[in-house]
Amino acid sequence: MVRFKNRYVLCELLADDPRCRRCIEDRAVGLAVRDAIARAHGDYGLGRCCVSFTVKYLNAYTGTVLLRCRKDCRQLLSSALPLVRNLESRGQRFPCALRTLHVGGTIRTCQKFLIQYNRRQLLLLLRNCANEEERRSVRQAVLSCSIAEEQAQSGEEEEEEEEDGTETD
Repeated sequence: MVRFKNRYVLCELLADDPRCRRCIEDRAVGLAVRDAIARAHGDYGLGRCCVSFTVKYLNAYTGTVLLRCRKDCRQLLSSALPLVRNLESRGQRFPCALRTLHVGGTIRTCQKFLIQYNRRQLLLLLRNCANEEERRSVRQAVLSCSIAEEQAQSGEEEEEEEEDGTETD
């Protein structure tokens, strides 16, 4: 059995209207990237890239996209990404662009990079605040996101415990 090495391309979906990102599906991203590869490299490039090309992850809220391709086709994929100008989903066309953030050998290295990237972006956001009130509101927004997520998870756990009839402290 021959095993091919893959590369994972972490991209950011840039759109004029952030609300349109919520309507976009991974299938639409995959079709747009395949179309861009075909325009840039023709049938030959499309055939080489699409052998193992998949959209592994799409977060519509943050605009994070993780693409997988074979190692020998990474440059074909990377050179075609700037040609993605719009995505078509649910019968609508959304103008957008894909910006490459990182290329890694595993999903885990892309996750590590994304954590560091988000931390740097948060620090830049805090530095650009004009006064202490803006900083406080940014910190509060970040804390409210994580606390709401934890509360939602603990609420689900309590519901499961009630269904099981067991209680834990």
